[in-house]
Amino acid sequence: MSQPDKPRSSAYETFPAPILSSRNGFDFHVYFMPTNPVHVQHALQLHQRISTEFPELPIYRVWDRPIGPHPTAMFEVQTKTPHQTGALFGWLVVNRGPLDVLVHPNTDDTYRDHAELASWIGKPWPLNLEILRAHRTK
Repeated sequence: MSQPDKPRSSAYETFPAPILSSRNGFDFHVYFMPTNPVHVQHALQLHQRISTEFPELPIYRVWDRPIGPHPTAMFEVQTKTPHQTGALFGWLVVNRGPLDVLVHPNTDDTYRDHAELASWIGKPWPLNLEILRAHRTK
């Protein structure tokens, strides 16, 4: 039940520490199997839909192979505000189809972001965390 006389949480406008808005609050990595034509087609269509429906969000190229700690083909979308993060999260829950999505915050510890603070929409995939451990700041 809504309580209009109550103050609104600051979490609607500002990410909680240690999430850094200056580093794009959250990354969404949309994973797909590059050898599965259904996955490839859905990933390309989803990439286009996100570009169209969320034109304000940075969206990066579609990788057809593993890159960095990511074990399969993927593309990345970044959010800069809590509102964007919630909107994209909910949208992907409904529209991701057969794909899985790694969602992680951006703090000053990339290893922890991926290993401890990450969430999944769909099934989790094993990440190559050794790549990130070498660059760990904490």
